[in-house]
Amino acid sequence: MKFPWQLVTDQRVCYGVGGRAVPCPGTGQDAEDNPPGPDPARRFEVQGDTVTDTWTGLCWCRDANRFEFPFAWDEAADLVAEMNRPGWGARRDWRLPSRRELFSLLSHQHLNPALVQGHPFVNVFPGYYWTATTCARLPGQAWIIHLGGARVYRDIKNRACLVWPVAGPRHDNRISDPRFRSAGPIVQDLWTGLCWAPAARETLSWEDALHAAAALNTANNAGRRRWRLPNVRELDSLVDLTRHSPALPAGQGFGLVPDGCWSSTTSVYEPRYAWVLYPQDGAVGVGFKPGADFGAWAVSGGGSTRVR
Repeated sequence: MKFPWQLVTDQRVCYGVGGRAVPCPGTGQDAEDNPPGPDPARRFEVQGDTVTDTWTGLCWCRDANRFEFPFAWDEAADLVAEMNRPGWGARRDWRLPSRRELFSLLSHQHLNPALVQGHPFVNVFPGYYWTATTCARLPGQAWIIHLGGARVYRDIKNRACLVWPVAGPRHDNRISDPRFRSAGPIVQDLWTGLCWAPAARETLSWEDALHAAAALNTANNAGRRRWRLPNVRELDSLVDLTRHSPALPAGQGFGLVPDGCWSSTTSVYEPRYAWVLYPQDGAVGVGFKPGADFGAWAVSGGGSTRVR
């Protein structure tokens, strides 16, 4: 597993369709048996004006809004490049973060900012931040991430968004082959260790999607695989941002996938909604839980030992 930090969320509360907290056992939701994450005091190392994330090796400006104002995409890249002339923070490799890199900081349990509790950053504005990643289908747009509520979307490059520089090893979207191995209708992702069942073609409500994934755990499947609805990070791990329609790696064997796929992760920004992956471009948005609008794509493996 190349980037295990990418597969686990910090969601610790389960939420019903109406948005209220509910007991987790038997729900199939992300927070059920979700293992505790690392202590932020151990994950992040503060070194003056910079913070190193020990999960990823990335070095971030401690001040998440050091330029104070939003800028267009090209202007943002130029501003960050200027940091390398004097070697700000004793480094000369500052850049805009890729979508995958900025996504790695997100919390799916905390809001305003959507960062893990106890993080050491300052001046995190609860708005949209640029990433360096261009949208493959619409190259005049780039990916942006909302640090208030964790939405991942795209916008035209002349829009003004905030800038959070990063340095260190690049975690881009290119993944070596072979990545996938098929065993009948099941596709194993050798990069993450997850196994994916065929995606449901019919659209379902969120609760029905949770039940549909659990229904794969029949007596005939006992002792082999334990299926569940994936969390939002597991779905995002499938995205290939160099491709579109769908934004999934070539040669993966998934067949047809729905226009939107439910995750087991609730949006705590509005708990009547859950996170959804939109495979056309790879956007991560939300869906209204009672609406029969998206498909179920069951997963097995990873850190989960849950039996439905």
